[in-house]
Amino acid sequence: MILIQGKGASKGIAKGPLYFFKKADTEIVKTVVEDLEAEKARLEEAKARSIEQLEALAEKAREEAGDESAILFETHAMFVEDDDYVETINDCMEEESCNAEYAVKTAGEQFAAMFAAMDDAYMQARASDIRDVTQRILNNLMGVVAGGIDSDVPVLLAADDLAPSETLQLDKSKIVGFALREGSGNGHTAILARTMGIPAICGAGETLDEAYEGRTAYIDGETGQVVLDPDEITLAAFQTKFEKQKKMKELMETMKGKEDVTLDGRHIKLYCNIGSPEDVTAVLNNDGQGIGLFRSEFLYLKSEDYPTEDEQFEAYKTVAAAMNGKRVIIRTLDIGADKQVPYFNLAKEENPALGVRAIRICLNRPEVFRTQLRALYRASAFGKVAIMFPMITSVWEVRECKRACDAVMKELTKEGIPFNPDTELGIMIETPSSVFMANDLAKEVDFFSVGTNDLTQYTLACDRQANDLGKFFDPHHPAVLRALKMTADAAHANGIWVGICGELGADLELLETFMAIGIDELSVSPASVLPLRAEIRKTIAKTCTLDKLEL
Repeated sequence: MILIQGKGASKGIAKGPLYFFKKADTEIVKTVVEDLEAEKARLEEAKARSIEQLEALAEKAREEAGDESAILFETHAMFVEDDDYVETINDCMEEESCNAEYAVKTAGEQFAAMFAAMDDAYMQARASDIRDVTQRILNNLMGVVAGGIDSDVPVLLAADDLAPSETLQLDKSKIVGFALREGSGNGHTAILARTMGIPAICGAGETLDEAYEGRTAYIDGETGQVVLDPDEITLAAFQTKFEKQKKMKELMETMKGKEDVTLDGRHIKLYCNIGSPEDVTAVLNNDGQGIGLFRSEFLYLKSEDYPTEDEQFEAYKTVAAAMNGKRVIIRTLDIGADKQVPYFNLAKEENPALGVRAIRICLNRPEVFRTQLRALYRASAFGKVAIMFPMITSVWEVRECKRACDAVMKELTKEGIPFNPDTELGIMIETPSSVFMANDLAKEVDFFSVGTNDLTQYTLACDRQANDLGKFFDPHHPAVLRALKMTADAAHANGIWVGICGELGADLELLETFMAIGIDELSVSPASVLPLRAEIRKTIAKTCTLDKLEL
């Protein structure tokens, strides 16, 4: 038996072949080729594979969502063979005797820029289609595996760690669990695993050897263990846990459709955190009553360039419409720190967690902010959208955000574009300064949502991404819980509601403390909704105490 010990990051038991994530070398360098015909043959093969993939995607879309959904992929397939596009690629290869990758990249940039410069909004939006087609051909030229996983069966995905942009590209239908050599329980891979409701471990170190590639392994997201070739006793223990997990899932199914209310009538909202429109399926499957955090930055992380207003609008509209009148809180762009986007060209910082990030970028780059706000307000006409600003530390920042919102609403009114002028505005409480200023900040907004991951990081001076801080990074620390109480008191004193959208919201050990503090809403991974509901329905709110706030 081989036992690899890490740290649990997402609970659950899973079994599957270990598959080590291969980071693709996507840097495109211009090289001179001697055999131009052979290079053109490579290009033709890549184009043929691209068309085959797009036709398969079109067929799948048609089966799942109808003809209209298939049109995009069919259009992309046609563009692969567009005469002007292909001629530009071939001309570049012949004139410069260059490799196919460089020629495709050059042609794609030229065509994307041409469409983006057009006056017509529809034609401008086609620039994104061209970038997608170009990237697909490049991926096929460079052997980049679509979805990052070259396997016919679901796998236990192993890696050093995964960047947010890498997790976005994964084919999640092929993943039954994550095993990371590095990372932390607060990292984006762990958050993704919890959203998906699958087990994950981190901090396994070099004992998670690539020599184990393809071997069947068991993973326990609670104990942090990966086991290969288990002995009879260990195998029996895993089987027992599998059965318990199955029964728990069946029990949780009985919670669907029931109210989130305590035995003595205290109601609490159970919302979900998501990172993309695709995550809405998990929200609905787990009976989430709203979306408390839509991480809009993932639209930027998966794009090669700034997402356009129309691209953002379609994403926000899709989520708002799918939630059918339930509240959808969309956080404005929150990049910087551990979420870097190359085309933003952010300066390298010694301590990016304390640098130019989140709302600081938006206020420093008003055109980027304006584009997102326009998309958000346009989407507000299609559902109950609320807007939330991250990394707030001062009242003046909120007032600047509100001025930007007012300016956008005036623009949309003038243009005759529908929106909801009463769209709720809220802020994230995730810094000690916002806690201390909560009474003043509450007068400016409609709600608070506490980001407990960052609040813990900044309150305890502990890097949330570090895996070796152990007991020093303690979300249960009285200082963190007292900050929650201060925030809730200020919110209620000013007539607004307060929620938690950090990972701590799903901590069943703290549910009674949250009740005693007066938290009105918990926004968690979709898989955490039903277990929380079951616990809420067993709780008597008036007997909950603040004992955990004391030493």
